Amino acid sequence: MKILVCIANYGSKNDRFLSSIISEYRQMNFSVRIILLSNLNKDFGKDVETVVGLPTKNPWSLPFGYKKIFYENSANYDLFIYSEDDTLIKENNIRAFLNVTNVLPENEIAGFLRYEKYGDKDIYYTTVHSHFHWDPNSVKTIKEYTFAYYTNEHAACFILTKEQLKKAIQSGGFMKGPREGRYDMLCTASTDPYTQCGFRKVICISHLDLFSLHHMPNVYRGKMGIKNKDLEVQISTMKQIEKNAKSSKTLFRTKTKLKLPIWDKKYYEPARFDIINLIPKYCDKVLSIGCGSGSTEYELVKKGKAVTGIPVDSIIGASAEVKGIQILEPDFEKALSRLKGHKFNCLLFIDILQFLDDPVKIMHKFNEVLEEDGLFIVSLPNLNHISVFRKIILRDPMYDEIIGVRDYQKSGLQYTSKAIIKKWFHLCGIKNVRAYTKPDFRYTRVARFLGGLFDFLFSSNLVACGQKSKE
Repeated sequence: MKILVCIANYGSKNDRFLSSIISEYRQMNFSVRIILLSNLNKDFGKDVETVVGLPTKNPWSLPFGYKKIFYENSANYDLFIYSEDDTLIKENNIRAFLNVTNVLPENEIAGFLRYEKYGDKDIYYTTVHSHFHWDPNSVKTIKEYTFAYYTNEHAACFILTKEQLKKAIQSGGFMKGPREGRYDMLCTASTDPYTQCGFRKVICISHLDLFSLHHMPNVYRGKMGIKNKDLEVQISTMKQIEKNAKSSKTLFRTKTKLKLPIWDKKYYEPARFDIINLIPKYCDKVLSIGCGSGSTEYELVKKGKAVTGIPVDSIIGASAEVKGIQILEPDFEKALSRLKGHKFNCLLFIDILQFLDDPVKIMHKFNEVLEEDGLFIVSLPNLNHISVFRKIILRDPMYDEIIGVRDYQKSGLQYTSKAIIKKWFHLCGIKNVRAYTKPDFRYTRVARFLGGLFDFLFSSNLVACGQKSKE
């Protein structure tokens, strides 16, 4: 089997990792041709070619150089591999890719997740973070393999067969030049075969160890991603979904219609201590509507509170459940039915109302399970933030669409501000409403200089709380 490998290598920072990667390819039982894409002349041996130069002046455009090389050699090799210079691909990963390619439909390509090592036992899957998530309706088994779609197509690499590359080129999307969109330029280069060529990247969750790649710098461990044990819980849930033992429903649409993902629902939010600090000791029964991995809710559990969560979906709900949170089905009506006769003294809506077609309707429904004078806490993005105004004024092409964000049908995002939050609370009969703004760290000095008068401009997030009125 003949393999053509292109590795993006800017500067010399990762040369020690690159040496290990090249050594790995040299030991494989394949005929491997290695080409480095670099801005510098490199000498890693006679069997390693170096192509020096950038497609554009932007250093991040470097990876796009693989496209011309793959195009010109599309008929000469059996496999085509692109990777960054710090992601290790081994022979068993390549053979696993070949095995599952034989059973997958033509429009699907097997992909990988990246991990980092943490000590001797734990590893962190750094691909799993932020707004990225598993699609509960994508789980399927073909022969001995179970697959699922994960919304983060980026793994700093891809593998294509000769046939897949041919179809990618024929699609007209493969040769698109350097640019960025929902991903930055670096990530766009490695995701184009999936996002521009009509393919879908799927992960083989039944043999995940063979579809996991080491991100060698280990710079994100403990900062981004989830532990392998947490991912195993999610995979177990996906297998239950396929057997109809768990719901495949998603509570609400978590992705906006905007090009940028900055306001998509975060499945892996850090603990919100600004919200936790608003909850008094007497609030010992908490209901979190639309919870993600459960970081905030877990902090409340540690304080001795009984926390119930309605998760975004069953998969992320499993991550919250192992933290001691009682999890209901991800369905507003079914959850309310299960909660009949139950009362809570605190409701949490952490960054979900902006995604709903009728936020007030949902707020009003859950108001029914809140005790009299119970606390109602909401967190929402501040679309009056100074960065939004600046992008609009400067006519940043990536933010042009923000001008129309007030139209929910077009944007998939409710326009939210302090005034709108207070209006929603009033319509739901919530009294003693208080709105809080905390300037982002980068704006603290400016906000302090202005005496707090314009904190609402410097706070990317809005938090409001109120109490249920007497009926």
